[in-house]
Amino acid sequence: MFELNAWAWALAPIGALAVATWLVSVIKRDVSIVDSAWSLLFLAAALSYATIVPNPGPRTVIVIVLVTLWAMRLAGYITWRNWDEEEDRRYRQIRARNEPGFTFKSLYLVFGLQGLLAWIISLPLLAAVAGNAPLNLFDIVGVPIAIFGVTFESLADWQLARFKADPTHRGRVLDTGLWRYTRHPNYFGEFCVWWGFYLIALAAGGWWSIVSPLLMSFLLLNVSGVVLLEKDISQRRPGYRDYITRTNAFFPGPPK
Repeated sequence: MFELNAWAWALAPIGALAVATWLVSVIKRDVSIVDSAWSLLFLAAALSYATIVPNPGPRTVIVIVLVTLWAMRLAGYITWRNWDEEEDRRYRQIRARNEPGFTFKSLYLVFGLQGLLAWIISLPLLAAVAGNAPLNLFDIVGVPIAIFGVTFESLADWQLARFKADPTHRGRVLDTGLWRYTRHPNYFGEFCVWWGFYLIALAAGGWWSIVSPLLMSFLLLNVSGVVLLEKDISQRRPGYRDYITRTNAFFPGPPK
């Protein structure tokens, strides 16, 4: 019963942050800022769970540290990357499809949807914080996987940012570093983060939170990740067609 009440309680901070970000987007006329807030929605949920848990233990501290590390790094990077940039083309397409009245519609089509997804996907954080089982093998495996995911994603983002900063690379495809082994190392890192969180939740008895990594994996592979990004990228970057033929889409592996 505590888990259900705590989960419902987290809707308040998640909703408040989503609405606040929406208000900023109205002023800026740019809903791309939802990407900067995405990871912070999970941090808000995790802090909410940790605040009301009756007897926080070492697993609670571990989860909060990991979520804070992941969320602040990702939010900071996306904010830096999008600073002074125009609204992302994905959101411009959504805006065009939903005019007139997109300013209000974006509250539920973009920010409300992101908040709902974050609320559902945050279930392992709740299970890990609420469980009182002693630290065990699943923690020993889950924590390094989550740390590996954050590190892998961070390194991929750094390599891409460095590549884009060179004007001679304009229109070219990054196929070195981690990007030599997978076309989406940042998404693979995210995948590892959430399966790591699930293993920590499993250590606490939260097997039922399996919906979270499954949903995140589906989104990364089939919705907002690989499929969406590669929908028209070959038209914008002809070299990407060759890149596809020799590089794994998601899971890292030797170049073909």
